[in-house]
Amino acid sequence: MTSVCTGSLVLGAAGLLKGRRATCHWSVLECLAHLGAVPVAERVVVDGNVVTGAGVAAGIDFALRLAAILEGEAVAREIQLQIEYDPEPPFRSGSPVTASAETLAALRARGAKLTEERAQTARRVGAKLGL
Repeated sequence: MTSVCTGSLVLGAAGLLKGRRATCHWSVLECLAHLGAVPVAERVVVDGNVVTGAGVAAGIDFALRLAAILEGEAVAREIQLQIEYDPEPPFRSGSPVTASAETLAALRARGAKLTEERAQTARRVGAKLGL
C-alpha cells in the first residue's frame, strides 16, 4: 500500500494504518494519530508493506524509494538521472523546520479552516473505528 501527501489519511480512515508508522503533509500529520497510525515527520516512511510520502514534492523521493524497493537501487538511480532529479530549491522554506516563523504562520493562517476540517473528520472517523 502506498500514498503521498494527504492520501495517508484515506488509508488511515480505511483502518489500514493502525499501529503503523506513516507520514503525510506536515499540516495534518497529527491527524494520523486519530486514525490509529504513528505519525512520523519524514519525507518517506516505510513500515512493512506500507510506504507513505509527505507533501506533494516529497512524491519524487517517495517514487525513487519505491523504485528501489521494487527494482533495486541501481534502477532507482537510473530513474533519478533520467528525470534529472537534482533539487536546488530557491528558498529554505520547504518544511516547517526550515521556513521562517512568518512564512509558517502565514500558511497556517491561510489553511486553518481546511486543517481544522481535516482534523474533525479524522477524529470522527477514528472514533467510528474505535480508536
